[in-house]
Amino acid sequence: MLYREAGDFSTTYPEDSQTFPIKFDRYRYYVVLFIAIFVIPFMINDYWVNSIFMPFLIYSIAAIGLNILVGYCGQVSLGTGAFMAVGAYACYKLMTAFPEVSMFIHVLLAGGITAAVGVLFGLPSLRIKGFYLAVATLAAQFFLVWMFNKVSWFYNYSASGQINAPERDTFGILITGPNTEAWATYLFCLFFTILSAVLARNLTRGAMGRQWMAIRDMDIAAEIIGVNPLKAKLTAFAVSSFFVGISGALFFAVYLGAVEVGEVFGITKSFLVLFMIIIGGLGSIFGCFAGAAFLVLLPVVLKVIGADMLGWPTDIVAHLNLVIVGGLIVVFLIAEPHGLAQLWRVAKEKLRLWPFPH
Repeated sequence: MLYREAGDFSTTYPEDSQTFPIKFDRYRYYVVLFIAIFVIPFMINDYWVNSIFMPFLIYSIAAIGLNILVGYCGQVSLGTGAFMAVGAYACYKLMTAFPEVSMFIHVLLAGGITAAVGVLFGLPSLRIKGFYLAVATLAAQFFLVWMFNKVSWFYNYSASGQINAPERDTFGILITGPNTEAWATYLFCLFFTILSAVLARNLTRGAMGRQWMAIRDMDIAAEIIGVNPLKAKLTAFAVSSFFVGISGALFFAVYLGAVEVGEVFGITKSFLVLFMIIIGGLGSIFGCFAGAAFLVLLPVVLKVIGADMLGWPTDIVAHLNLVIVGGLIVVFLIAEPHGLAQLWRVAKEKLRLWPFPH
C-alpha cells in the first residue's frame, strides 16, 4: 500500500537499466532534489548553512570518495584528511595564480590534482592489502600534512603558515570570502554534491564498478576471469581521490575560508569520514549521505537537548557525542555491517509486503 511497484514495468533496456527503475523511488528523489534546489535556499540563514547544510554536503562528497575505495573496491584507507588537504591547497594555488578563472574550474582541477596524488599513493596497493595498506595510507596522511606545513610555497610564503581564500565570484555572485550569501554558498556546494552522487552512482553500476567489486570480493579470482588489478585499483584510488579533493577544496574555499593544515586536515578528519561510511553503510551511495547526515546532526541535536534544554556542561555533551559514535560503530560492525543503508533497504522490503505477514 505504501510502497508498491505493481504495474511498474519496463518495455526497453534503457528503462530497465536506469538508475532508479521503480517510479516511486524515482519520483521521491525528484521531490528531494526539487526541495533542495528551489525551497531550501529561500528558507535558510547563515546558522543553518554553516552548522548543518554545508558540512553535510561537503562531508557527503568526501564519504562518497572514501566509500568507492573502501566499500566498493575493498582498499582500506586512513589518509582521507590528507587528500582533502591536497584538494584545499591545490584550490588555493589555483585561485591565487589564476584569479580570472571560474571557481567551478578551480574546484574540478583541484579534484584532478588530488586524483593524480591518490594514484601515486595507491601504487602500494598493487603489492599489499588489508592492514598493511591501511598503514601505508596512514603514512601518506602524516607525510602530506608535514609537507604542507614545511614547504612554504604551498601557502605562498605566509608568515602564519595559514592559507586564506580570496574573494571569488561565479556569475557575479560571491562564492568565497567574508561577504558571501548563505544561499549562494549552499547552492554552489549542492551542485558538486549532486554531480558527485550522479557520477558515483553511474560508475559503481557500470563495468568499472563491477571490476572494483570483483577485486573487493576476491582479487585472485577477479584476475583469473580477466579483471586487471592494476587498472581496477588505481582507477579506484583516482576516482576516490577526485571526490575527496573536491570536498577538500569546498571545505577550505567555501566553508571555512581559512585553513591551517594540521588543525583542519589531521588524522581526526580521516577517521571522521571513515566513521561516516561505516555507520552509513559500506558499498552504498545512499549510505554516504546517511552517515554524513548522522554525524553532522548528532552534535547539533546533543547541544540543543543536552546543553540548551537540560543545562549540561558542554564538555559532557562533547564526550557523550564520542561515546554514542563509538558505541554505534561497534554495534554496526557486529550486528549490521552494511549500516543505515541496509536498515533502509529492509524497511522498504517490509513496506512492500505491508499489511500482510512477513
